[in-house]
Amino acid sequence: MQLKTRLISALAAILITVFLATSIINYVVTRNAVRDDLLRSALPLTGKNIYSEIHSALMRPLLVSSAMANDTFLRDWVTGGEQNEDAVRRYLSRIKKEYGFLSTFFVSAVTDRYYTPDGILKKIGPRDPHDVWFYAFTRYKEPYDLDIDVNQAAGNTMTVFVNFRLEDDRGRLLGVTGAGIALDKALELLDEAQRTYLRQAFLIDQDGLIQIHPDTSLVEKAYITEMDGLRDIAPDILAGQGDAVSLQYDAGGRHYLLTSRYIPEFKWHLLVVQDEMTALRTARGNFMRTLAMGFVSTLVILALCVLAVNKYQARIEHLARTDPLTGAANRRELEERFDLAAYRASRDGIPFSILIIDLDGFKEVNDRLGHLAGDEVLASMARVIRGRLRPTDLLARWGGDEFIILLDGNEESARALARRISAAVCAAPDIPVGFSSGVAAYRDSDDLTSLTRRADNAMYQAKARGGDCVMAAEDL
Repeated sequence: MQLKTRLISALAAILITVFLATSIINYVVTRNAVRDDLLRSALPLTGKNIYSEIHSALMRPLLVSSAMANDTFLRDWVTGGEQNEDAVRRYLSRIKKEYGFLSTFFVSAVTDRYYTPDGILKKIGPRDPHDVWFYAFTRYKEPYDLDIDVNQAAGNTMTVFVNFRLEDDRGRLLGVTGAGIALDKALELLDEAQRTYLRQAFLIDQDGLIQIHPDTSLVEKAYITEMDGLRDIAPDILAGQGDAVSLQYDAGGRHYLLTSRYIPEFKWHLLVVQDEMTALRTARGNFMRTLAMGFVSTLVILALCVLAVNKYQARIEHLARTDPLTGAANRRELEERFDLAAYRASRDGIPFSILIIDLDGFKEVNDRLGHLAGDEVLASMARVIRGRLRPTDLLARWGGDEFIILLDGNEESARALARRISAAVCAAPDIPVGFSSGVAAYRDSDDLTSLTRRADNAMYQAKARGGDCVMAAEDL
């Protein structure tokens, strides 16, 4: 039993180890393949698509704003003293309507007036937080920039402004002109990436400040240099101004894959981020299904193995306890049954006896008909004897042409059994011989050797009387 348990345990351990190892290896290979595909293909392609859409959406206001900054009408109107307010209003209104912008504007560096298609919005001032952009932009001498801010001329809508410097022929600043598009349009592009690809996309400037993000609370407020995980790769992101850069980072117990693409016209970086756990959802599902199938397969295989082992163990045990020729018990089984019967006799007083049967003239059968015929006689003899036994009786082959029967009851019960067997043997056409038998009842001091010796002596006395009879040890 212990050997069988160890065998089944070892087999279970091997199967579970193989299934786990195979599943884990497959998952790791799949994860690496998915990760490689994301970094090399999927994320860059998503970034390229979003880049194209955003580039297209922002390039038109950039080009139009550039044209406005180089328009001689606007330059002449400012240098002429900004006399006809209605003329600039119509000019801004026409551009806004023609290109479908949220707003168009001109801020004069001469009069500090903020012109819109609806007229003068206000006069700017350095203390107004909404006007900080103007002074910062003009101070750095850049020809243009992009700014995210609320549009006071459009109901405080979050707007991407394209600002261009308007200068006279000598390079003196006359003001800032440009156009604004609703941030909602850019956010729709990023939200679509989130819905379609389950990937987060956002834009940052050269300082790492978020400019466009689906979470508007981060716009113009959060720096990637201060964000968990991103801060570790921020220098690599901000340094990349050529081809797309693929990076990885960990944040909040999750692993993220990132592609950064620089947009030189806007001096922004487009970031596309993929949570690896989300990308591996299918692979994880396959992994769990593989584990479940492996577990079920292991149970089925173990069940089949247990059935097979039990079957062959039972067969082996049967062979170990049975004479292969006659099907009778062997000495090992007889010894165990004797010990059990002796225990019952000593504890409960249940008597038992043994009956030894020895075939008469069996040697002549072998000599005349051959050993195969002799084997058939022994097998037939065992079959006939078993047909006369009770379920509690045991037939064993004692050796050669001798059989021994262990049965409940005294010597008289054994004598009666011998007579029934003798009658059956005489009626059997395939048994050409008779038998002599000896009977001995168990005594408290007996072991199997002493008990069989007394029965054997009785059997020899029966043979000495000419055979074909039964003798009891108590008769001697």
